[in-house]
Amino acid sequence: MTGKSLSGATTVAVAGILVAFLVAAGCVGGQPSDSSGSQQITVTGSTTVLPIAEKAREAFEESHASAGIMVSGGGSSVGIKAVGEGTADIGMTSRDLKPEEAAGYPGIVRHHVADDAILLIVHPGNTVDRLTLDEVRGIYNGTCTNWNQVGGPDTQIVVVGRDSASGTREFFSEYVLESEDFVKTQEEFNSNGGIQQKVSRTPGAIGYVGLGYTEGVKALALDVDGTAVEPTLEKIKSKHYPISRPLYMLTNGEPDGLARQYLDFIMSGEGQEIVASVDYIPVQG
Repeated sequence: MTGKSLSGATTVAVAGILVAFLVAAGCVGGQPSDSSGSQQITVTGSTTVLPIAEKAREAFEESHASAGIMVSGGGSSVGIKAVGEGTADIGMTSRDLKPEEAAGYPGIVRHHVADDAILLIVHPGNTVDRLTLDEVRGIYNGTCTNWNQVGGPDTQIVVVGRDSASGTREFFSEYVLESEDFVKTQEEFNSNGGIQQKVSRTPGAIGYVGLGYTEGVKALALDVDGTAVEPTLEKIKSKHYPISRPLYMLTNGEPDGLARQYLDFIMSGEGQEIVASVDYIPVQG
């Protein structure tokens, strides 16, 4: 009797430990207090979309304490590849997929989260206030090298742009340069913020950035048929400012779980207010 009793007690104890372990691991038992549980997702790609993703993450995690959302940049090409190959849950891009990307990653679903414009920025001390698209093209293909060629001071133009992973560069190349080669002396950066800092510190510099990167620099108007069109939200929304584009988050197939909740939050009223708060244009409301 004693031997059987000890054996039974041991069995019960072991079973109890096993159940406790499984419950702690999330394999057995009731739902966690937060519907997202302890899930984690990764979001990576366009540095243009990055401020939206980061600000939305902060707000989302305030009401989803056990959710973990890792956000990083790297450029649109990085985001497309990561979500296509399954190394990220959500990709970010400021351009559409290239034909070879669409063919290679046929399951990618686009989520239009905001609209943006590409701004030409110069040092605050530059006396030039506006440029035509032809003048911008001349600066970036190397045929225009001094600010006095476009009505400015006798100062060498320092051309600043994005690296090859950038969706902003891709869009700028197609729309402004009409796919001509960039001038070889262009200084390249892997983020909008890098361009912003370089231009803010360099009197002769010009760069192109997303709408949310104008602190410490001067944004130029574009001369459209003799009229200076400022890059204001009103002009961008009305399509009068010519260099505008959609911004996307990408998933491989329709999202579920935490990725679905996070994207739904960005498209909600609160999420679209966040889009506006970081100087982009909401697409809802």
